[in-house]
Amino acid sequence: MDEEYNQFEIEEENLGDALHYLKDGMECEAVFYDGKAISVELPITIARQIVYSEPAVKGNTSGNVLKEARIENAVEAHQHTVQVPLFVSSDDVIEIDTRTNEYKRVVRN
Repeated sequence: MDEEYNQFEIEEENLGDALHYLKDGMECEAVFYDGKAISVELPITIARQIVYSEPAVKGNTSGNVLKEARIENAVEAHQHTVQVPLFVSSDDVIEIDTRTNEYKRVVRN
């Protein structure tokens, strides 16, 4: 939806990796060609809540150990995971680089 409340549809195959990060009310830019929205450009970093991650295993702290964490998004069928440090847990809000799918930091309130 634009600032004049016009709504545009974008086919799922044109969304690419953006589909993993979309959330209701999120601001992003659409790329148009011949009056049709063909793709979405996301912000470089976004904050998302962890909906599930395995608990950290004691003794598994040698070096930079990462684990998978599932993040919230608007499309249930496209649940997405990000590699995060062991100290990150479910319900934490993290910042993610959308260009590389890399964890940046935990967002503190």
